[in-house]
Amino acid sequence: MSSDRRGGRRAATILMLALVPTVAAAEMAPERFSGERAMEWLHAQCDLGPRPPGSAALEELRQMIERHAADLGLRCQRVCFEASDPLSGQPLEICNLIVSTVPTDGARLWLGAHYDTRPIADRDPDPANRDQPILGANDGASGVAVLLHLMELLAESPPERGVDLLFFDGEDSGPAGDPDGFCLGSRHLASTWQDFSSPLAAGDPRALVLLDMVGKRGLSIGMEAYSSRFAPELTLAVFDRAMQLGLSAFEARPATPVYDDHVPFLEAGLPAVNLIDFDYPQWHTVEDTPEQCDPAALEQVGRLVVSLVYDRMPGF
Repeated sequence: MSSDRRGGRRAATILMLALVPTVAAAEMAPERFSGERAMEWLHAQCDLGPRPPGSAALEELRQMIERHAADLGLRCQRVCFEASDPLSGQPLEICNLIVSTVPTDGARLWLGAHYDTRPIADRDPDPANRDQPILGANDGASGVAVLLHLMELLAESPPERGVDLLFFDGEDSGPAGDPDGFCLGSRHLASTWQDFSSPLAAGDPRALVLLDMVGKRGLSIGMEAYSSRFAPELTLAVFDRAMQLGLSAFEARPATPVYDDHVPFLEAGLPAVNLIDFDYPQWHTVEDTPEQCDPAALEQVGRLVVSLVYDRMPGF
């Protein structure tokens, strides 16, 4: 993702709105999300090594996700297209993965995370490391780990409303400061999901909840500024649910705007919220390793997502 601090204070006005209590049904959501199990999935991804777009390791992860879905009886489809590598200019195949519960039509909740990792550690304090790929334990594997464990719960207890899990490719490949090189997979999906051949075309998505960098120790997720500005009702509803659940990692405060996989969907008119803790010193360095991550953080995020799936938010 790419940082953009311009207009960061615009989100402050959102906090003038009261967090209106919603139905107490959220308290009855299944509290069986395991942070330890999600951490196992985080390690499984990192065991493959760095996973930049076009790499053999990313293809291994792609197949891991597909096998996991098949073992659980969930539908998984690839949506691939050819792009230009933002760093090298060479042709690059980008493949989003879509895992869906049945039925695949009607009102749906979308949950997303990018599963690729950055090809270069360009923010590393050691110049010798800056051309090395990152492992992406938090920036990549953490959100995917939550979704991989969630797949197990969806298979065990299918929700009444359809859910699509969107695994985005090509999120983190651009030159620093150039948004056009980021979010390749999500930009393609946001512009094509209604096409006749798309596995998402039959559905009626009500919202996208994006998980990015959700695994660090001392997790603190604020209200990302683009989410607050362009999807204020959804953002408030998600944070209200987190407050109801007593999840201390979520704070109803303005946070830095981040150009991330939710932005193309906001631009397309779909409510989308980015759950991200962007205060992460290891971001885009070789130190983004599993040691920086905490099962307790993954569990808080997972508990929120489970509640959003099984106890829908009013209006979404």
